[in-house]
Amino acid sequence: MKRFLIGLVHFYQAHAPISLRQACRFTPSCSEYMILSIEKYGCTKGVWKGLRRICRCKYPNGGIDFP
Repeated sequence: MKRFLIGLVHFYQAHAPISLRQACRFTPSCSEYMILSIEKYGCTKGVWKGLRRICRCKYPNGGIDFP
């Protein structure tokens, strides 16, 4: 399941519009954060943490944030 979810994120990274991919205000990007959190915490908690991060990805938030 981990490999499938990470594959979906890689698909997004390859095919999403550049304007959407470059809109992330954090380092690492939200998609990279999703991959790191899935690898670190597993499928359920990793996806949950990734989705919470995506919801925070707007002004005034930003900066360096690792899982």
